[in-house]
Amino acid sequence: MNFEKLIDYFKLDKQEFYFQFSSHPNYPSALAFSDTLNFLGLRNDAYELDKEYWDELPEEYIAVVDNSFSLVKKRGDQFTVYSDKIKNVTKEELYKNSSDFILLFEKTEAAKSNSSFNFKPVIYSIFGLIILYSLLQFSWYESIFNILSLAGVYISLELFNQKFGQESVIVNNICGAGAKNTTQSACSKIFSSDKTNVLGLKLSDFSLVYFLGITFMGLIFPDAQFVLRITALASAFVILYSLYIQLFVEKSFCRVCFLIIFILLSQIAISSVYFSWGVSLAIIFISAIVFASLFFTTAFFNNLLNQKEELKKSNAKNLRFKRNYDLFKRELLDKERVEFTDNNTFFVGNKEAKLHLSVVSNPYCGFCKGAHKIVENLLQQYPDDISVQMRFNYSPDQQNEKFTQLMSDFMYVYKNKTEQEFVDLVEYWFETRDESKVRQKAGIESSHENLSPVVGMSVENKNAGINFTPIILINGYQFPDKYDREDIHYFIGELMEDEEIYKDVTSVI
Repeated sequence: MNFEKLIDYFKLDKQEFYFQFSSHPNYPSALAFSDTLNFLGLRNDAYELDKEYWDELPEEYIAVVDNSFSLVKKRGDQFTVYSDKIKNVTKEELYKNSSDFILLFEKTEAAKSNSSFNFKPVIYSIFGLIILYSLLQFSWYESIFNILSLAGVYISLELFNQKFGQESVIVNNICGAGAKNTTQSACSKIFSSDKTNVLGLKLSDFSLVYFLGITFMGLIFPDAQFVLRITALASAFVILYSLYIQLFVEKSFCRVCFLIIFILLSQIAISSVYFSWGVSLAIIFISAIVFASLFFTTAFFNNLLNQKEELKKSNAKNLRFKRNYDLFKRELLDKERVEFTDNNTFFVGNKEAKLHLSVVSNPYCGFCKGAHKIVENLLQQYPDDISVQMRFNYSPDQQNEKFTQLMSDFMYVYKNKTEQEFVDLVEYWFETRDESKVRQKAGIESSHENLSPVVGMSVENKNAGINFTPIILINGYQFPDKYDREDIHYFIGELMEDEEIYKDVTSVI
């Protein structure tokens, strides 16, 4: 499935989306797709809706069009569909080519956007500087030769990256976009038929080594025309091999291959007419070192990325097992439910929510910051569906004056200000770990609140056997030790719908 247009429209992290989607226990189902969007912050609800009711849908929704999850934008009687391609269709065409499945969504502030660094502007800038340098420094035919080498480097890099799951817009446009396009299939067929394997490198990888080498030699060593000429002539064997594969073995044509062949033929023509035969042993030696270094460097990165890809696939398969809700639920319910009598102190969120989280922590515990961040993010993402109680372990007999004052400040803000201000203050404490700054943010000089409820919570925590922090409880059930606390994000949707988890919930909250 191709989700490129959807991912680009919602500005999601592409690699994160595909990883989370492929590692879902129900991959590649609609449930996996919906849960992945939820995990990335795009809240959505799935429905099976007859077409007669589709006129009541909002202006934007997700549907299965031509067996592909697609964003649909309604503009009067016309609809724009974001799928493998962006296309405009009529209402009749949309209804005819769609199933009854739809997703209604809303963007949230917690949406995880594409935060990975984009190297392409940097690469384009470098290429631009190289072209400018060639035009100013070299003759016209040398400049054209170098620009052709850069074009070869760019195409080869795109092919190299595509091996590891990174879609190339340039290659797809050259080959022909669309999953049903026969030209694109021909390109893929040609690349997959390449049986070359030298230290893991295929013929398309050798093109990267070749173009990087002649680009380096053409820019750094102007006297290397002899080497460039011989190297360009040697590429004729590669051209013949490629044509043989396309014409006689696969009997199909690859546009990318023909583009590379055109670049090679152009360089052969330029070097044959304009480049000199002046031989320099030093240049030959340096050229051999450059090409050998590039070859082994490319082989190293190729093997490294292959190992990373294999680990990624293996991790995705393992996560499908780990993210199985039935297994998680079995571990969650394996321990006896903890019941607290104090369910009001430091209680935030929707008091009517069926799903209640308790985080048992100590403000001076370094690991507690992460646990609080998790529940605060969940509270922000699902404000109407969950509630949270922060249960700090505090004993006045064993704590110093600063700890007592901090708890008093927390209690003052909780009682006299909004829930959000209290949550923000707790988060601010874990960020700064500075009592004076917390008091300043709270806007109080000093507070002397009754801390007996906090002491009572600590006693209840201890009586329940919760001596270590942080601990997260879900409706009284302790979060399983076999899972990372961050894994709760994978199960939160199913937890909110599981009636068994809600059983006797009134005794817990």
